[in-house]
Amino acid sequence: MRRYVRVALLCLGCGLCSLLYGSSQLALEQEPGWGKPQARDPAAPVRRQRAGGGRAAAVAAAGSAGRGEPELPDRCKNLSISYWNSYWMLPSDVCGMNCFWEAAFRYDFMKTEPAEKMHLAVVACGERLEETVTMLKSAIIFSIQPLQFHIFAEGQLHNSFKGILILKDVDSLLYVDTDILFLRPVDDIWSFLKKFNSTQIAAMAPEHEEPRIGWYNRFARHPYYGITGINSGVMLMNMTRIRRKYFKNDMTTARLQWGEILMPLLKKYKLNITWGDQDLLNIMFFHNPESLFVFPCQWNYRPDHCIYGSNCKEAEEKGIFILHGNRGVYHDDKQPTFRAIYEAIKKYSFGDDLVNFLLQPLELELQKTMHTYCGRIYKVFIKQLTKSIRDIYDRRSKGS
Repeated sequence: MRRYVRVALLCLGCGLCSLLYGSSQLALEQEPGWGKPQARDPAAPVRRQRAGGGRAAAVAAAGSAGRGEPELPDRCKNLSISYWNSYWMLPSDVCGMNCFWEAAFRYDFMKTEPAEKMHLAVVACGERLEETVTMLKSAIIFSIQPLQFHIFAEGQLHNSFKGILILKDVDSLLYVDTDILFLRPVDDIWSFLKKFNSTQIAAMAPEHEEPRIGWYNRFARHPYYGITGINSGVMLMNMTRIRRKYFKNDMTTARLQWGEILMPLLKKYKLNITWGDQDLLNIMFFHNPESLFVFPCQWNYRPDHCIYGSNCKEAEEKGIFILHGNRGVYHDDKQPTFRAIYEAIKKYSFGDDLVNFLLQPLELELQKTMHTYCGRIYKVFIKQLTKSIRDIYDRRSKGS
């Protein structure tokens, strides 16, 4: 009896396959061009670039690195193997059985759209190589989508932001100082681009949360944004909008574009500016406040947020997302909490267990810094870092 059941199931299966094949042939015969050789499509090969770098203006650039799929043989160039374009739907003169096996290794049966690349730019002048490498390492450890780096590596630029305009094919860009450390994926700050309204072209954090210790509102000799100014150490930019924008200014009644306004501003205020490009950006957004998106302080957390007592409430609640070790605190003993995190990420080797070789040793070092104001709240420094590491292992367990 079992033998007859097996035979019946086999016949049913064969019948179903024949029905599918016959239906597909009938559908294909009704399509124009069926049975005729297809013209070669030069855009057919699919390439997926994972990471890279570039060169802008007169600055040296890091090399780009990409990984592309090898081209298919000539007989396979016209149609791809995918879930919606299965092998049995291909005309016989386009792909044979060998081509099916070759294509199976080059295409996913459930094809997905290529992931969006995030562009990260940094100016690495002077003795900033170690900081730059450590910053890039922190970005790579936690990020999910592909990253492309743009490294400006020539010193003494009159205006480092001016060179970024050369990146004409880049729609959006995250510019950071070398003394930045990412404690959560770059993807998360990149998502702020979707929150921009129609007039906003860039996003930055305030220079201070507490006006009583603010620099701009006490010492600046030029216009600045808002109550306490903005800090340009972490700057998210919609480059397409910036290139199109005409900026109001205090030099002429005519509005000027980005490339036209920077050098005249520098010429006018060169005796009054202290913090270089950051001061110029404060002047620009003073006159164009509608163009700026302001994100909270935990996205650009600096020593000023804790050395006089904690004053970044968002970081106290959710942790620090991006650490900014300005004033050289990674390299002296004035703020050992900041230095401990920098040293931990610098010493970490890719592939090592993040808990045993990064998080746990770091927490032990942070406990030694509790004699400082920042050290007293050291758990704020590792709150988001702990979550980011846990999220990495969750993604790995799910196979993503």
